[in-house]
Amino acid sequence: MGTHGKHRAHLIWDWNGTLLDDNAAVVGATNAAFGEVGLEPITLEQYREMYCIPIPRFYERLMGRLPTEAEWERMDGIFHRYYTEQRAACGLTEGAEELLAGWRLGGGSQSLLSMYGHDQLVPVVRGYGIERHFVRVDGRTGPSGGSKALHMERHLAALDGISPERTVVIGDAVDDAVAAAHVGAKAVLYTGGSHSRASLEAAGVPVVDSLAEAAELAEGMAG
Repeated sequence: MGTHGKHRAHLIWDWNGTLLDDNAAVVGATNAAFGEVGLEPITLEQYREMYCIPIPRFYERLMGRLPTEAEWERMDGIFHRYYTEQRAACGLTEGAEELLAGWRLGGGSQSLLSMYGHDQLVPVVRGYGIERHFVRVDGRTGPSGGSKALHMERHLAALDGISPERTVVIGDAVDDAVAAAHVGAKAVLYTGGSHSRASLEAAGVPVVDSLAEAAELAEGMAG
């Protein structure tokens, strides 16, 4: 292994919709929040077509107007309550566990950065038995609904000695590519989560249909 490890990319994985296959929980929770303001439920396909960050803008696309502050707080609260209930039934994305273990055994380093609240994220990741594969696990601190860019900045700064040039972010949202570009890292986007392939391709980074493909591409990109 030796010097080979030095050339490997550092992977920063996204959690929801990337390592965690939680589409059913996310769409169910979104529809629960929508019901609160009298909106019709949407399908996963519609969700992927319309989804964007910040979340209030996503709601605006579906409501025809921005939610009021009171509506947003209510919708956000309902979303998180439903999501927490339904997440328990979600599994890891197919092949994720083997991929994480293999990358670590091959001398590569990896971390996890999620916009899921930090205090909820850590026990959840631990519960799936994969925490040991990451040099660092960071969730969102502060209010929900914003972009990952500043969280990415802090995450990378805390990853002592890992340069953005050899870092590749693997996620399922355009915002993952935006956050990567913000710190000078590269990104690969995965179609199994919150965005349609067409909306991911607009980000101008490689788009793949499996996590294995994402990791393989990352290896070459960081060289």
